Amino acid sequence: MSDGQGNPQPVIILVEPQMGENIGAAARAMLNFGLKDLRLVAPRDGWPNGRAIAMASHADEVLENARLYPTTEAAIADLNYVYATTARRRDVIKEIATPRAAATALHAREAEGLRCGILFGKESVGLSKADVALADAIISVPLNPKFTSINLAQAVLLVAYEYFQETSAAPPVRLHREQRPANKEELTHLFNRIEAELELRGYFEPIQHRRKTLLRNMRNMFQRLGLLESDVRAFQGMIKGLALPRRETGDDRKGDGDGKPAREQRRNRS
Repeated sequence: MSDGQGNPQPVIILVEPQMGENIGAAARAMLNFGLKDLRLVAPRDGWPNGRAIAMASHADEVLENARLYPTTEAAIADLNYVYATTARRRDVIKEIATPRAAATALHAREAEGLRCGILFGKESVGLSKADVALADAIISVPLNPKFTSINLAQAVLLVAYEYFQETSAAPPVRLHREQRPANKEELTHLFNRIEAELELRGYFEPIQHRRKTLLRNMRNMFQRLGLLESDVRAFQGMIKGLALPRRETGDDRKGDGDGKPAREQRRNRS
């Protein structure tokens, strides 16, 4: 969504928010700083929510246009770059930015025509490891180390404020890109394809206890690469090629003097 003047804006995504009041307060904070694109992932108390409307204090246009999604993956499918807000690093190797640094980077990416979003987790425990793995980078708010608890609306307000302060410094024109960065839907299809092919070949059988961790690490690795649309297509083609039956090579046809092909000798030795 744009700000009404054709300028793109980041999407604010609340993942499994628990209270309507917090959704309303987040919407109010957004509109204070000119942000209007709100997405909700499986809110606990359903949607629409009367308590959210009451708490929004006339930020009706944000709530009226809010879109509802069943999963985080669905909510970010059309986006190219996503931040996850979290106070806990969770041992994930990702770029970590303050709200101010993230605001500068968001404006730069939007000037290049990228669609960006910011994930905020539920009030009680924040974002899950799986949700953080879907993001390209992390926003971490510098806080008093002896008291790091802020509520959902406060987190949205801090990020929105910094973004708003950077608005006047944003580049006036978009930069040209020959190729579009992959969006999250395309990356998810790639991840699912890799997982399915590994499953077919029994890769996970001896390491089932590590399956979730391995897949999450794989997602984090690909997110860091900043793949283009064409890169994803290339990976899909390589996976398709690797899934084809193995062709017999010259070495396979050679024997060791007893008339048996090398491939059969290797099979007998195994």
